[in-house]
Amino acid sequence: MTLRFSVLASGSTGNAFYIESGDEKILVDAGLSGKKIEGLLEQVDVNPANLSRILVTHEHSDHIKGLGIMARRYNLPIFANEKTWRAMDGQLGKLSIDQKFHFNMEETKTFGGIDIESFAVSHDAADPMFYTFHRNGKKVALVTDLGYVSERIKKTVEGADAYIFESNHDVGMLRMGRYPWSVKRRILGDSGHVSNEDSALALTDIMTDQTRRVYLAHLSLDNNMKDLARMSVKNVLEERGFEIGPRIELYDTDPAQATPIYEV
Repeated sequence: MTLRFSVLASGSTGNAFYIESGDEKILVDAGLSGKKIEGLLEQVDVNPANLSRILVTHEHSDHIKGLGIMARRYNLPIFANEKTWRAMDGQLGKLSIDQKFHFNMEETKTFGGIDIESFAVSHDAADPMFYTFHRNGKKVALVTDLGYVSERIKKTVEGADAYIFESNHDVGMLRMGRYPWSVKRRILGDSGHVSNEDSALALTDIMTDQTRRVYLAHLSLDNNMKDLARMSVKNVLEERGFEIGPRIELYDTDPAQATPIYEV
């Protein structure tokens, strides 16, 4: 049995990720309206009625906007850590007690044969965490919304077959852009978001011969461009000896267009 996934939406306007193996069909985050999430799932031929559960990374609205709606509409269990549950209080609408479950930080849970490991990231949320997914020697790592990539994170996510990895901003565009300095300082700080260059440097430390795809994720609409992010990351990786093209492929993600299902 393999892992199959799609980056349904990625960016400051909304995030959602889908991964499956056999009958286990998992939605990670629901940062768009329920209608939009349903439409994105339809783009990759997934019936939302067949979802198994929803995992949450953190409580920011671009990750939980449609969470309550999706959970109620399809009677789905939600998994998040305790501090994130507290931070989401009042934002999800009414949920039954049997839809609320804890997925603790630095814990591994197994659903339908998929081993899912949570890990902490540095971001300005209550207790943000992301996930790696394992099945039959295959590994997919979801790594966004972090100010820097720590050595502990690198050790956790190294050697994945595929990465969904933050490449949020171009530092020059951000510094020259329209954001107030307080926002720029937040994005550039250790609890903000990873730049194109820092993303590439982290990838050089974690990619192995097993790695086949990197999806550049959570691009800023104001302070980045797909072509610029791809070029910036590609240049750094090639300077460090990684062959981009036939062996390792770079892919864009989009806030409104799901990536085709990919099987590792």
